[in-house]
Amino acid sequence: METTKPKKTTFINGAIPSEFIGNSIAKHQSKTTIGAHNIFLGQVRADEMDGKKVVAIDYSAYEEMAEQSFYDIREAAFAKYDLTCMHIYHSLGLVKAGEICLFVFVSSPRRKVVFEALEFLVEEIKAKAPVFGKEIFEDETYTWKKNT
Repeated sequence: METTKPKKTTFINGAIPSEFIGNSIAKHQSKTTIGAHNIFLGQVRADEMDGKKVVAIDYSAYEEMAEQSFYDIREAAFAKYDLTCMHIYHSLGLVKAGEICLFVFVSSPRRKVVFEALEFLVEEIKAKAPVFGKEIFEDETYTWKKNT
């Protein structure tokens, strides 16, 4: 009998708060078959491009396609690795330099698995998920709206 994990919502409006990340980790303490966790946090860099500094990235996606892509990536990881839990969250909308835009969290009974699975997941996300980022530069006029 094949079992698949339920589809989950991947997107978070704006930056991913550190409290959300901490709470996600804390919720797994009751799962005592887990022996290892590993996380990847993607952060917006204040890169310099053509002499201009990036102050934020405005993320967009073909959401339905992206959710299917994330689902397929999750399923491939569960098929390939002995994982207990896996969570993927990606920002949509404006994320300022220094803020978190991608949070990938894996759990397994064994530590070696979480290292291999996390690398697989992040590389698959970067290669296959239709999520796009537009750099916002320090010299551009941009209306900073609060993400809700």
